[in-house]
Amino acid sequence: MKNRWMNAKWLGLITILAAFASGCGKNHLSTLRPAGEVGQEQFDLMLLSIIIMLFVVIAVSIVFTIAVVKSRRKNMGEDFEPKDIAGNHTLEVIWTAIPIILLIILAVPTVYLTFKQSDTEASENDAGEVNSEEVVINVTANQYWWEFEYPNVGVVTGQELVVPTDTKVYFNLQASDVKHSFWVPAAGGKMDTNVEGINSFYLTFDDEKAQDSNRLFYGKCAELCGPSHALMDFKVKTLPEDEYNQWLADMKSIEEPVQASASDAAEGQEIFNNSCIGCHAVTPTGAGAQGPNLTNFGDRELIAGYLAHSEENLINWISDPEAFKPDNKMTGAYDLTDEEIASVAAYLMELKVEEGSGDVETLRQNAEESSEEGSTESSGESEGSAEEASSEEPAAEGEESTEEASPESGEEASEEASSEPSEESASDSEESTSESDEEGGN
Repeated sequence: MKNRWMNAKWLGLITILAAFASGCGKNHLSTLRPAGEVGQEQFDLMLLSIIIMLFVVIAVSIVFTIAVVKSRRKNMGEDFEPKDIAGNHTLEVIWTAIPIILLIILAVPTVYLTFKQSDTEASENDAGEVNSEEVVINVTANQYWWEFEYPNVGVVTGQELVVPTDTKVYFNLQASDVKHSFWVPAAGGKMDTNVEGINSFYLTFDDEKAQDSNRLFYGKCAELCGPSHALMDFKVKTLPEDEYNQWLADMKSIEEPVQASASDAAEGQEIFNNSCIGCHAVTPTGAGAQGPNLTNFGDRELIAGYLAHSEENLINWISDPEAFKPDNKMTGAYDLTDEEIASVAAYLMELKVEEGSGDVETLRQNAEESSEEGSTESSGESEGSAEEASSEEPAAEGEESTEEASPESGEEASEEASSEPSEESASDSEESTSESDEEGGN
């Protein structure tokens, strides 16, 4: 009795701790607060599976409880013998048909959503290039940071993903070193980023739900990739379409690095240009650098993906990156004094993008021109293929006519061809004979 009481106490304690632990998660990393259409569809499918499982558990529990209560020995008697139900067709149909029906109910929406959410054909035009009319972002995963390229406008950022709301955002995923996994929990399920091959999918971000979360969502790497895998985070900033276009135009307008204004920042810029520029770019062009693009570093929310954005944290990060992200590429890559590190930090904090500096109309015109060029190239290719096909048709007809010719006709033709020269040669010999006779007569 005492042992049972102790077991019950431990079971109750574990249940209470589990209940408390379930509330220790972070709201911005929860799949239970979907941020858009894709996340909502996956959330609804999860609810459907939970409802089906609850139905099974409750039904089995009820049947089990009834059987236990009714079949007690004191109720049935010592001599009671249970009824043999082996071969009962009714029961066999019931416990076979019900699971099949439940599986069908779960399988139909699962298969439908799988094909629907994997459809990314709209991200490419007829020529197989990036569709300039859609929002397409190339994502490159690196140990332990993220690079985001906007191919339609030629803009590259690092660690902070900016997307428009209320529209499909297509992602092309690839890794530069080892396998990673791109995951924005509130927006939808994860997808692997492979070194070889590109995985594509799309996400959507609802504007109202984005406002509820201060227009910020969080993403993570969901595939073990090294010692700092748990720290490979990034932030997603969601903007209305007009603000998103303005942000792209502002980024595109930066052709030269931002010049430092303060004296210490100017010293930091000189140090940066002599060492850090080898891995980090400060203009929003070019992908595939050794380190994150720092063009808009001063506007970011986080440092190294998870530290609060402050100059103090930045100095600590530059001084000893290994202490914050083990096995990162910055460790041991430079040798700077404390004063030089402070100057570099001051310069980086000044790297901000001036709002409204870009021309949205110019950005749209460039996008339209690229779209027209793509359609022209695709139409030219289709016309060329049509001409090739038409030129091949007569040749094919000629081949068919040659094949249709019978062997007999070929033999007759060869005989005629062989007889004609013989006749011609005979006539030539007759003419030469007559000529010789005439000459002899003269």
